Amino acid sequence: MSVRPALAAAAGAALFLLAAPALPASAVPYETVTVDPVGRIAQDGTVTLSGTYRCTDGSGPVFVSSSVGERSSSSRYGVGGTRAVCDGVEHSWQNTGKPTPGALAPGAAHVEATLMELTLQGGLPLPRFHAAEQRDITLTQG
Repeated sequence: MSVRPALAAAAGAALFLLAAPALPASAVPYETVTVDPVGRIAQDGTVTLSGTYRCTDGSGPVFVSSSVGERSSSSRYGVGGTRAVCDGVEHSWQNTGKPTPGALAPGAAHVEATLMELTLQGGLPLPRFHAAEQRDITLTQG
């Protein structure tokens, strides 16, 4: 499996499991993920989101996944995934993706970002959440 489908699968699993209102007890409070207040949407609908993250103790692959939707809608669209380095230092992340054509427009939006590790349990890759953030942002044409 190539890296892009693996990232998409990891992001999808993370977003599915984000339906819970709070992080599981395994999430460490000094591990963080932030979302910048402004994202970009290109003429062709490609969305770019960014922010920072900090994590420690990653034994498996760790990713920053993100999704975006209009504030007034319950629909969310996955926007890429970035491989994270869990060394305790703050790093920048940037995800780019092209949601369903016409689904988003410049203006108010809501973003969810998750710092998630894939750990093998019983031979299956299962998510371990390090941090998550939800934030209202502005998508600008760019």
